Amino acid sequence: MNSEIKILVIEDELPISRFLNVLMGGHDYQVQTAENAKLGQQLAANWSPHLILLDLGLPDMDGIDLVKELRSWTNTPIIVISARNKESDKVAALDAGANDYLTKPFGSDELLARVRVALRMFARETLTTPTRFSFGNTTVDLGLKMVKRNNEQIKLTKTEYNILKYLCVNAGKVVTHKQILKEVWGNNYTEYAHYVRIHVAQLRRKVEENPAQPLHILTETGIGYRLVDVTEE
Repeated sequence: MNSEIKILVIEDELPISRFLNVLMGGHDYQVQTAENAKLGQQLAANWSPHLILLDLGLPDMDGIDLVKELRSWTNTPIIVISARNKESDKVAALDAGANDYLTKPFGSDELLARVRVALRMFARETLTTPTRFSFGNTTVDLGLKMVKRNNEQIKLTKTEYNILKYLCVNAGKVVTHKQILKEVWGNNYTEYAHYVRIHVAQLRRKVEENPAQPLHILTETGIGYRLVDVTEE
């Protein structure tokens, strides 16, 4: 039933935002609206929509950069709705991770059809990515890029955070040194396993009770690491 489906509209033009709210609400979708990227990211993380309708011309961040940011932690379908009609803009949005692109002005029926297609494809994948993870006394919020231990925020370097994020998304699985290197450093660093060992050691000092005998970020000797005892929210 549509009444169980949540759609987030990230649009700074009030008339269009109202129109999309009425259109989606009229078809029994639940709707929340955000007039800027910051609020959009917060709602995407905390409200967990099934679909995002996103304008590119936002006041605080370019929409393509927002698509990239959202794609770093969620596979929720994103349909870009924009006045930009150049092919290069469409390619950039799709390369960034958008599922579809609709140019303003658009017809209601066309938008609704594209919404239905995106939702069907997403439902078939059944690969919803959690946005919050907890292990021991540590909580990781991927949407807000925040890590807390004992309910107090802790500071991680960008590299430490990216390693932890990758371990969370793959919680319970063994991830190899090469996989971590490719994800965090890029394809040119896949032979530098010592980079991973150094940064994991630093990460353990911040999130493990006893870094010398870790209970959560476990070493798989000669292979890589596994994050265990993780609760997904």
